[in-house]
Amino acid sequence: MVTARSNSSNPARIPALGVRVLLLMAVSILLMVLDHRQNHLDAVRKAIGATVYPIQIVVDGPFRLWEWIREGTTSRNELQLQLGRLEAERLITKAELQQLTALKAENARLRDLLEARRRVRDEIRVAKIMAVDANPYRHNIVIDIGERDGAYDGQAIIDSVGVIGQVIETGLMTSQAMLISDPSHSLPVEVNRNGLRTIANGTGEFGRLDLPFITNNADIQPGDLLVTSGLGGAFPAGYPVAIVETVNRIPQEPFADVTATPAAALDQVREVMLIWSSSETSEASDD
Repeated sequence: MVTARSNSSNPARIPALGVRVLLLMAVSILLMVLDHRQNHLDAVRKAIGATVYPIQIVVDGPFRLWEWIREGTTSRNELQLQLGRLEAERLITKAELQQLTALKAENARLRDLLEARRRVRDEIRVAKIMAVDANPYRHNIVIDIGERDGAYDGQAIIDSVGVIGQVIETGLMTSQAMLISDPSHSLPVEVNRNGLRTIANGTGEFGRLDLPFITNNADIQPGDLLVTSGLGGAFPAGYPVAIVETVNRIPQEPFADVTATPAAALDQVREVMLIWSSSETSEASDD
């Protein structure tokens, strides 16, 4: 009986469902036609869109927030990495620039030495300063030329602009030299303008020499160039030594107070030149 009852009810439901589907399809087609031709459903769509929009914002909000956080974090990390790379490149560039500046300065010094060598008739050789005496009262340096290269005690040393000093002790491969500013150094000089001869003594200051034996009536004035006189045999004649800085004539004293500034920057020199005078060269060849 249950089976018969259920079988009798199924045929009634199937036509009802079919009719509903057909009606819905017909209504849908009608609405599409009306909307396509006369746009009657625009207001409905707008109202539905306005109603649904806040829901879309709420639903999409967490995803947008996560994306914003992720992009912000990624961008910050990338910026930090890029900043680190740029800082490293900047430091490398500064280091290379410093090296380039040092090379340019060294090139200029060597070019000056080469130009000075062309002007010098005596035989010379370029040497590098290896060490400087730390004692402030002794202006001594060590150069990389010794007896093996022909250096000898008392040999004159110059740079591109003037006299530096002379060798005081030679080793096999290096030599020790005394600068003209050393308090114990004295150098025979003459005024290039008139040939007035005197002695230039070191003072212990790189930028000052004393000329203690200039009489009050001697013809000397600030700006005069002092050159080696050639007396004493250590320094060949004619090499620049210093420029007269001050001339103080003291009536009660027999000698004037005269100071001069060395032509060479004694505390800045890096490369020097050792001089073998032509007479010494000829004597060595005769031997």
